Amino acid sequence: MTTTMIKRLVPALLFAGVAGAQQDPMLDMIADKVIQKYQQASCEQLWQRKGQKKPPMEQEAIQKLRDNPGLRTAFINRVAAPIVNKMFECGMIP
Repeated sequence: MTTTMIKRLVPALLFAGVAGAQQDPMLDMIADKVIQKYQQASCEQLWQRKGQKKPPMEQEAIQKLRDNPGLRTAFINRVAAPIVNKMFECGMIP
């Protein structure tokens, strides 16, 4: 996730309501960027990123997802299949 994406994600996570999370254009944009990041990365790049510590803003965004179940569900529903498929292709999951 780039700094620009994180800067956009934090306000979206702070202000998005649980009810509106599934139709939030900002959430859709961020989810699309995350999916694109995985689809464009090589398996080697994904393996290298796996153990790296996340930047503070990304850690904050992840914490917001942990704290907001509705937003987290909407986000995961958008990104799960493409990310898991890529991870499977790269041998990162069985």
